[in-house]
Amino acid sequence: MFVTDSPRPSSLLPQHCRHEALLTLPAQEAHVSAARHFAADLLETWSVPESERDSAVLVVDELAANAAQYGRERMTLLLVLDNGTLHIVVSDSGTAVERPRPDIAPDEHGRGTGIVQYLAQSIEVHQTRSGREVRACLRCST
Repeated sequence: MFVTDSPRPSSLLPQHCRHEALLTLPAQEAHVSAARHFAADLLETWSVPESERDSAVLVVDELAANAAQYGRERMTLLLVLDNGTLHIVVSDSGTAVERPRPDIAPDEHGRGTGIVQYLAQSIEVHQTRSGREVRACLRCST
């Protein structure tokens, strides 16, 4: 596991503080709760209000669960709080093709993306050289 948390002065706003943290975990369902707790604790430290923190943690949970399900080796969670916007970026080493899992009933599959789309102001999915990256942005007051 690799963790960093670094408040950085933003070059755009001289007196504005940008918070950034990175967590890398094995892409396994057993590690999704670690990503969720990491995000919850960090956002509380960054003074994100509880209701906004809850929404952000739910987004992290859904994106990390997808990364654990479809990633092969590792998943990375990047959180950036900058100028009232929380950027949540989850990367994995998986492929762009999602495989249906036989152990999940069809009505229980695919809800996570809808939840993320509902809570986030924007969401983008990119295929990268090493896997897939999902970016979600939420408004956050501090």
